Amino acid sequence: MSSIDHDRMVAGRLYDASAEDLHKARMRTRLLTESYNRTSVADQIGRRTILRQLFKAFGEGGYIEPRLQVDYGSHITIGKNFYANYDPILLDVAPITIGDNVMLGPRVSLLTPTHPIDAGVRNSGLEYAKPITIGDNVWFGGGCIVLPGVTIGSNVVVGAGAVVTKDVPDAVVVVGNPAQVLRPITAADAQFWQAKQQAYLADMKTLDQAE
Repeated sequence: MSSIDHDRMVAGRLYDASAEDLHKARMRTRLLTESYNRTSVADQIGRRTILRQLFKAFGEGGYIEPRLQVDYGSHITIGKNFYANYDPILLDVAPITIGDNVMLGPRVSLLTPTHPIDAGVRNSGLEYAKPITIGDNVWFGGGCIVLPGVTIGSNVVVGAGAVVTKDVPDAVVVVGNPAQVLRPITAADAQFWQAKQQAYLADMKTLDQAE
């Protein structure tokens, strides 16, 4: 897919969304997502085949619950061990780049498109977009929205329902609308949860031995 409007679109400049080649690309994507959303949970090979056709890159160990919605798919790069719960919306008018070990709760939206503030220009059909970048080991609670142009660092937790309007640094919890840093994620968090993990493993070992 290459045209003047496509090149302007991915560069974050005003472009005409009604351009014929963009319409054809979106239709291809609609058909792929329609097929994906109709697949059986038993057909994991078929699902993965569609995801590899749909996305620019889809890492090993990834899984997406239907109902998936995207604009183009070809501007989305996803790392390893990705998980998206029900109803993810990934609007990739500009590139969306997602690192490794990222988890989306249900109905998370990553939205790159935006529109001119002036009504006259907006009504003419011109629009633009800004890329979204997400680091490694990020967990989004249900209903989060990430707006155009946002970069989120690694080892971040985004609270349920947060609307992320600006960049987020590494290793923090962000919550609210607009999302704000609630607190850093510290070594004490790691110690607490690793202790919980060890207790779980000990319980499982005890159960195995009892059997």
